[in-house]
Amino acid sequence: MMEKLVLIDGNSVAFRAFYALYSSLDRFVNHDGLHTNAIYAFKNMLDKILADFKPTHVMVAFDAGKTTFRTEKFADYKGQRAKTPTELLEQLPYLRKLLEAYGIKYYELVNYEADDIIGTLAKQGQDAGYEVVIVTGDRDLTQLVTDKITVAVTQKGVSEIEEYTPQHVREKYGLEPQQIIDMKALVGDSSDNYPGVTKIGEKTAVKLLSQFGSVEGIYEHIDELKKSKMKDNLVAEQEIAYLCKDLATIRQDAPITIEVADLLLTRPDQNALVTLYQELDFKRFLEQLLGQTQLDLQTQEQLADIAYTLLTEENVFELIEDAKKTQKLSFHLEMDNDNYHTALFLGFAFEVGAKHYASRNCELLQNPAIKGLLEDPVIKIDLFDAKRTYVGLRRLDIQMQGLDFDLLLVSYLLDTSDNDNDLGKLALQHDYHQMPSDEEVYGKGAKRQIPVEDEIFLQHLVRKTNTIAQLKPSLQEKLRSNCQEDLYLTIERPLALVLAEMEIAGIKVDQERLLTMQEEFKQRLTQLEEDIYCQAGEEFNLNSPKQLGVILFEKLQLPVIKKTKTGYSTSVDVLEQLRPMAPIVDDILSYRQLAKLQSTYIEGLLKVIFKKDSKVHTRYTQTLTATGRLSSVDPNLQNIPIRLEEGRKIRQAFVASKPGWEIFASDYSQIELRVLAHISGDENMQQAFKNDLDIHANTAMSVFGLSDPTQVTADMRRQAKAVNFGIVYGISDFGLAQSIGTTRKKAKEFIQTYFEAFPGVHCYMQEIVAKAQEQGYVETIFKRRRYLPDINAKNFNLRSFAQRTAMNTPIQGSAADIIKVAMIKMQKALKKEGLQARMLLQVHDELIFEAPKEEIAILEQLVPKIMDSAVELAVPLKVESAHGLTWFDTK
Repeated sequence: MMEKLVLIDGNSVAFRAFYALYSSLDRFVNHDGLHTNAIYAFKNMLDKILADFKPTHVMVAFDAGKTTFRTEKFADYKGQRAKTPTELLEQLPYLRKLLEAYGIKYYELVNYEADDIIGTLAKQGQDAGYEVVIVTGDRDLTQLVTDKITVAVTQKGVSEIEEYTPQHVREKYGLEPQQIIDMKALVGDSSDNYPGVTKIGEKTAVKLLSQFGSVEGIYEHIDELKKSKMKDNLVAEQEIAYLCKDLATIRQDAPITIEVADLLLTRPDQNALVTLYQELDFKRFLEQLLGQTQLDLQTQEQLADIAYTLLTEENVFELIEDAKKTQKLSFHLEMDNDNYHTALFLGFAFEVGAKHYASRNCELLQNPAIKGLLEDPVIKIDLFDAKRTYVGLRRLDIQMQGLDFDLLLVSYLLDTSDNDNDLGKLALQHDYHQMPSDEEVYGKGAKRQIPVEDEIFLQHLVRKTNTIAQLKPSLQEKLRSNCQEDLYLTIERPLALVLAEMEIAGIKVDQERLLTMQEEFKQRLTQLEEDIYCQAGEEFNLNSPKQLGVILFEKLQLPVIKKTKTGYSTSVDVLEQLRPMAPIVDDILSYRQLAKLQSTYIEGLLKVIFKKDSKVHTRYTQTLTATGRLSSVDPNLQNIPIRLEEGRKIRQAFVASKPGWEIFASDYSQIELRVLAHISGDENMQQAFKNDLDIHANTAMSVFGLSDPTQVTADMRRQAKAVNFGIVYGISDFGLAQSIGTTRKKAKEFIQTYFEAFPGVHCYMQEIVAKAQEQGYVETIFKRRRYLPDINAKNFNLRSFAQRTAMNTPIQGSAADIIKVAMIKMQKALKKEGLQARMLLQVHDELIFEAPKEEIAILEQLVPKIMDSAVELAVPLKVESAHGLTWFDTK
């Protein structure tokens, strides 16, 4: 089989990928705020290339910079091109990581373009007998086509490819491939910004080249041309024509330091792909990877067995006596999932001193002696994932006390960006190699199975308790050296138990209300369908983009905005552009929104209501985000859409669990901006909050140079709000321009004016970046750390993203810490006051409670008092509260 070399134009394909999913830019963002749309589309394109062309050798070429030998010859070469959006720049380093994980080489060369690298390697490959395919989004490379070199040009984003062979070039242009250079010399190239010869278009150029063969041939026979304006232009601009030909010519002799033989496609690094997909939040790719291939897990050395006692009713006293002597123990409870109602208990293990005990019989934990041991506040208990364990034990009617060390939490605090819920994998992160992962013992995916042999399964549980004990001293010392012991002891550890109580409590859902809403949505969808069919003049499948495209663009003759490989695009961004042109489009958008609410939230919630208590029991992940924010899962109650009226109404189904009770909610007002005012020390911003001004209107006055608040229009306030929150996230001029619908130039002016109005904020951003560059991390008010390994990277894109992260993390992380402190204090206050009220949910900056009606007046005083005083800032915290029969009524 002939070896095949595929050469990919990295910059060109990356741009195509970025704009292919540009309309979904805000949706493709990972948990750290990194945009991922280009990486996502590039990965799909890469898979298609490998599947379609089946190469033996692959290389991706990138531009090394804007300055090349061409700019030395023609200063304006590519001079008109807009600056690459920051949202794309920040993704380029991750494209390289993706390529490395795929086993694909990439290359760039100073003073040359990616085209020249490709041209040189294509010639090498051809001369060495390879079949060569060039993948690009730029037709300039079609000049390289030969019988052995095919140029595949991406079409319609990155989903389709047009293959250029010598015959295809002849049919499309009426030229030989090498004449493409001459055509560009005559016509010029607006993209690369060189002029060509005045008034010569593509048709004229093709005619001249068909007659004379090349630019040189034209000038050799220039006297044969009839007198005309075209001839005059050719004569006058001969030097320009030759210069343009030189600029258009892709070099095939660039001084590269690699050879085709170096480009052998190797096996993908599955572990590197898993790590990358996790970092980028590519859950679908991760599921595909783990479902299709067995990870090459690091082979563990044969570990010596740990001696343990099989715990029974008869020898329980041994465990109790040992625990009373040591006053401390390590404990692990193995469950098959985390949910309060559905988790199955599989086994447990203790380590007490040098002794180990284990059993599959979890009913033993309800033995009065063991139950008393776990509920004894004097006995210090060390474990992995306290919240999960606490919730599980409550199912067994055990209320664990004495929590001392939570390995998962401590590890998370030491490095928020590098944690795993698998004890074995987490242990490796701390250079401990005596703990196999669950995947190694149980398998994964469909092959996951708990071993039936006690000597395998119980040995694994015993090793978990031993690992907890072994890692505790070193990790505690790291906490102390990082000055994070107080963060663990006063916030994260007590919060774990607060969250556990909230998960156990759950929130009641009125199933009948949801069913009624389901029927109302169904009727509304039916009415919308009828209206749409009436306007269309026929019935069709509304959920078929192909059929919808025919109606909109063929029958109704609406302008075609974009096409896909299957026909017309009917994506949201396309429909939004068409909305003013036809009422049917507005109805289609409404139909889609309502259908999404129906399937994702109405039907989704109905599936997770537990029959025993008519509640949903969301779980809070405490160790997921790098900023310290909590996440809600199974179901995610933080993402119920509230911008749409129909979405807000879904909250009507969340009710108090008892008759005569109400839902009570309190929400921090603009907490991140208040934290920014505190951290930055900006006097103007602090004064605005102290005077209880509308911060967005106040910002609008500063940005637009107004003296009277009444001059601030709704649009001005909207733009100021976008600037305020954009600054918190280190927004670029490109991002702000997209957010407020203006030009990048105007957005840049907004940002500059903002910094002039709030100089303390500007100073903070500069100082926090400098501090991060010096120490390698940033911290919140409460010493929560986030390490930034790329803060001093030579790569501009990696460094820029790390700098924005440095600006944002102390703000977002401190806000997250403040509400955590408030939650802990609220739980204590509710108990101290002897109230029946209980905290049910945390949704971003909002706390939701339920309480008897007679306690509502108390909560109206107590909750704001606790939340306002959770931490003392340079500006006042502000809490807004409301109550009602449903969650909806609190807004």
